[in-house]
Amino acid sequence: MNYKSIVKDQQLRFRILRLLQWVPDSVMLRVQYRMKLGFWPNFKSPTRFTEKLQLYKMKYHNPVMHQCVDKYEVRKFVESKGLGNILNELYGVYDKPEEIDFDTLPDKFVMKTTTGGGGQNVIVITDKSSCNLDELRSKLTLWEGDNNLGALAGREWAYEDCKPRIIIEKYLDNNAGKLTDYKLFCFNGEPKFLYVVPDRKPGEYAYLGVYDMEFNELPVYRCDERKPHQVEPKPQNYEEMVEIARKLSADFPHVRVDLYNIDGRIYFGELTFYDGSGYFHYDPDSFDLEVGSYFDVTKLTGGGYFVRLRIDVYCLRNSNTPAAAFTGRRLAA
Repeated sequence: MNYKSIVKDQQLRFRILRLLQWVPDSVMLRVQYRMKLGFWPNFKSPTRFTEKLQLYKMKYHNPVMHQCVDKYEVRKFVESKGLGNILNELYGVYDKPEEIDFDTLPDKFVMKTTTGGGGQNVIVITDKSSCNLDELRSKLTLWEGDNNLGALAGREWAYEDCKPRIIIEKYLDNNAGKLTDYKLFCFNGEPKFLYVVPDRKPGEYAYLGVYDMEFNELPVYRCDERKPHQVEPKPQNYEEMVEIARKLSADFPHVRVDLYNIDGRIYFGELTFYDGSGYFHYDPDSFDLEVGSYFDVTKLTGGGYFVRLRIDVYCLRNSNTPAAAFTGRRLAA
C-alpha cells in the first residue's frame, strides 16, 4: 500500500503520526512494515535484513548513535577515530536561518539539516549570484519544523531528541562535475557489500548499483531505486576506504558508512543505522535473506521496547497560564 498516495500532504502525515506516538514500537513497526512491503515481519525469528532493522530500532539503544546521526556532532566521532583528515570543509552550523551570513559564503556550497536523512532537506547551491536568497531563507525556515522526523516517521530511535540545525559545507565534485557516493554496509566492524550511487541528485531516485567487497557488480537491485546503466570503475585508494569503514563501524552491530572519493581523496559522508528505514525490496528477494545472515541480532541490548507516552502538564500558577510540559516514557515488555 502506498500510503503517500492516500495522504498526499506531508505535514498532515506527520500530524497523524504524532497522534499515534502512544502506539508501542513493536506494534507500529509491524504495521508499517506490512503496509510498505506487503507482508508481516517475523520479529520472533527474523531472517531478513529488513526485519532485523526493525529490531535494531527497538532493541539497540547505544547513546553514541545520537552523536553519529547528527551531521555536525558526528565530526567529533570521526576525529576520535583518528580520521579528521577525511572530513569535508565546514563553513558553519546554525540554529536558525537568520544567523546565516550569505555574504561570507563562497559561490558553491551545500546546506542540509543536521538530522536529515535519505537525501531529504539538502540544498545544493552551485551559483550563489543566481540564487533567490529570500526564497532560500523561506525554505530554511520550513526546516525548523522538521524536528526528529526520522524518529517520528520510522520510529528510528537514534534520531530521538536530536536537535535539528543547519550545517553548511564545501561543495564537492570531480573534474566532470559529478560526485559518486560509496555506501559500505558493515556488520560488527566488517564491511560485507556496498552501494555505488553515481551523481545522485537530492530528493530524486538514484542509479544504485550493488557491489561485493572485491568491487564486482552484483545482479541485485533496490526496487525503489533506478537500475544502474553502467558498471562503475573501482575508485582509487579503494582499500583505504574499506579500512576507514572498518574503523568507523567497529563500535556497532551494524552501520552503513558513506564515503566519497574524488581522484583518490576520500571524504566522509555520514553514518546510517537504518538504511531506508528497513522498508524496501531487493530483486532478487533472496538478497534480503543473505544480508540478514550477516546481522546478528541475538545479542542486541540497550532498552527493550519503548512506548512513547507524551503528556502535557499544565501547572496553574498565579497567572493561570501553562507553565511546563514534559515527555514521559515507560518500558513495556
